[in-house]
Amino acid sequence: MASTGPEPLWRHLLGDELRGIRQDRGQTLTETARRAGVSPQYLSEMERGLKEPSSEMIAAVAGALDTSLVDLTLGVSERLRELAPAQQAQASVRATLALAA
Repeated sequence: MASTGPEPLWRHLLGDELRGIRQDRGQTLTETARRAGVSPQYLSEMERGLKEPSSEMIAAVAGALDTSLVDLTLGVSERLRELAPAQQAQASVRATLALAA
């Protein structure tokens, strides 16, 4: 049986959401970083889920992308909900197998 792995980290989903918004708006990494007052390297690490950014950094990048913290958080939450059914199904199979053993 294939494993879906552990639940994704919020910082990875946040990074995906930031990258998606930035690309949808046609902004370059450098342009968004400049508008947010962070280095392009830092923004790149945020987008790749390598940084655990402070709320101030998240707000700065959200502002540079002309989005709100609420909309950004909702996007991450929606992605988590999409991933949840697969993880719940896996947990159900494990529980059934444990009962059968």
